[in-house]
Amino acid sequence: MFKFVSGGNIEGLYHEEIYKMTITDGLTQVANKRYLLDFLDREIARAIRFGRPLSVAMLDIDHFKLINDEYGHLAGDCILKELCSLLGKLVRKEELLARYGGEEFVIVLPESGLTSASTIAEKARRMIEQHAFTFADQSIKVTISLGAAELSPMAADPLNLLRTCDEKLYEAKNNGRNCVVG
Repeated sequence: MFKFVSGGNIEGLYHEEIYKMTITDGLTQVANKRYLLDFLDREIARAIRFGRPLSVAMLDIDHFKLINDEYGHLAGDCILKELCSLLGKLVRKEELLARYGGEEFVIVLPESGLTSASTIAEKARRMIEQHAFTFADQSIKVTISLGAAELSPMAADPLNLLRTCDEKLYEAKNNGRNCVVG
């Protein structure tokens, strides 16, 4: 009775916070893989229904294990958080930045074809390459490799689209890293 009389919906706020915790990566505060797959499901359905483009860029921090080994895992965590903060500035409200795995992230780009996705991926690559990452007064050089893919009849579900994008990411890594393939 008190929660209704007081004018606040404490229980609703509680449930909202719990839901947010289930869809957000705890370290980086970007969407997690669970939310990414739900978001892609909705966006793929919308893109197919209205005949609109949809692209995805997947990125991986180059030699992240070496960063953790040389500077420690706290430095690695700091880099992940800072990287997401930087990438968040590139991502529009209707787009999504999500943590896919350890140091892999995905940017979902509704209303963007492959050319636009590659352009955004290149902007992200340059931004990270030029940024001065530091931890405990030590400068840490960070680069990323990116793969981009566009929705197609052959990749018309989230897992196939992500698989295609992942193949492009591995191609970028095989091309010497710190580049975009898409």
